[in-house]
Amino acid sequence: MDAYRFSISWSRILPKGRGKVNEEGVQYYKNLINELLANGIEPYVTIFHWDLPEALDAEYGGFLSHKIAEDFKNYADVCFREFGDRVKYWITVNEALMFTTLGFGLGMHAPGHCTDGLEIQGLGRLNCPVGGDSLREPYIVAHNILRSHAETVHLYREKYKPTQHGEIGITHVTQWMVPIDGSPLSKEAQERALHFNLGWFMDPIKFGDYPLSMRALVRDRLPVFTQEETKKLKNSYDFIGLNYYTSRFARNRPLPANFKPTSYLDDSCVDITAVDNEGFPIDHAEPGSWINVHPRGLRELLLYIKNRYDSPPIYITENGVMEKDQKGQQLHLHHVLNDTHRAEYLALHLHELKEAIRMGVDARGYFTWSLIDNFEWSDGFTSRLGLHFIDYYGSHKPHPDENEKAPSPSHLRRIPKQSVTWFKRFLDR
Repeated sequence: MDAYRFSISWSRILPKGRGKVNEEGVQYYKNLINELLANGIEPYVTIFHWDLPEALDAEYGGFLSHKIAEDFKNYADVCFREFGDRVKYWITVNEALMFTTLGFGLGMHAPGHCTDGLEIQGLGRLNCPVGGDSLREPYIVAHNILRSHAETVHLYREKYKPTQHGEIGITHVTQWMVPIDGSPLSKEAQERALHFNLGWFMDPIKFGDYPLSMRALVRDRLPVFTQEETKKLKNSYDFIGLNYYTSRFARNRPLPANFKPTSYLDDSCVDITAVDNEGFPIDHAEPGSWINVHPRGLRELLLYIKNRYDSPPIYITENGVMEKDQKGQQLHLHHVLNDTHRAEYLALHLHELKEAIRMGVDARGYFTWSLIDNFEWSDGFTSRLGLHFIDYYGSHKPHPDENEKAPSPSHLRRIPKQSVTWFKRFLDR
């Protein structure tokens, strides 16, 4: 292993979001970075992976306010100052799409905003006691993330890059979209789906504005960048990180003339589905998993990015497959460790990556998700994507009851899965 990707917690560095620096937090990351470098491992560091300091949310609503860009830039400034002599690869934001939509459109992640009681096809009735606006807030938050990104990149290039000689980018996530049939409408639906998932965040940092299809469909709910913001946004990356797991079908969704959208999901006029018109899945998936294994989608997505965005340098920053604990019990250890499906998934996707490189994609690195089982947001510890099994509760012990709030620290053994052996052999070749 010659590279390790991790994120810095904003609150660990600046507990109130701004102001006094927590020196113990800074030292924690210095120790981590130094240990990586001492072992010949290059750190790839994400500045923001969704853990906004609560103080900023309480003060002005976090990313719902234009004020966030200045605080974000100042937080990044501390990171560059303290770690930039050793960190040469910076990622401003991880998966802005997920932070935006799950946190402010569907209420599934913090801060849990959505239009309370709204019915969403496939999800049911949304439950957001804190309220929100699923029609407008996602676009406001996305806009302020992009402004924060642009300010941070501008700061790094002006103040730090000349002496630290590092690179800075952003990590996007998207599925590859496959037209559900051969009709022109389905092809157009595929394009719109890519615009509303990848282009929403990639077009502004390349071209300075959102895709034209979004401008046409979202209309005045889509914020406008100032001339200065557009200038800073254009080409505001040295590389692009790409998180890819799976693909989906795109189906055109015709809407009546008097239709009034109720959430951001209505705007693209596309149904995104894992099954085709005959009910067949786009590819197979492990039980309980949302990841349909579709390796070809990685190559197609990379070629799409190459052609649309003038062949940017790309790192695959996440790619992997999961097992899911079932019915409140940890999976049997033998089943988890014998993860031949993971080795197959990685091998197939690495082959498609190789083919994409052969076809001219400027891909420079690959990270699997993840080194160890981890906390997977609303899935908690039940979704396992690691190359190493974490024994959270002791082998074969059921998950804790309602009174036990967290895994016991007396366990947490790290046990290599079979895929570790495969991956090591692959890297040794």
